[in-house]
Amino acid sequence: MAYIKTVPIDQAEGLVSEQYKVDLDSRGYVPNFTQAFSIHPEIYDAWLKLIGAVRSKMRLRRFELVTFAAAMVLECTY
Repeated sequence: MAYIKTVPIDQAEGLVSEQYKVDLDSRGYVPNFTQAFSIHPEIYDAWLKLIGAVRSKMRLRRFELVTFAAAMVLECTY
């Protein structure tokens, strides 16, 4: 069960439906991070651009290590 309210895949409409479809077509599923933006889908594209900008300045391994370190500090088990 999610801690936040999300739009279920079968109830998605408009922009949320389009974002879900992109993930379904490219990944075969809709990741939790996409669903987390479903209440305010207009923010999702900005978030993708931010992540892309941050990632473009570092190698993948470093990005993964920074992400892991942040999760450790935040005690995130996800």
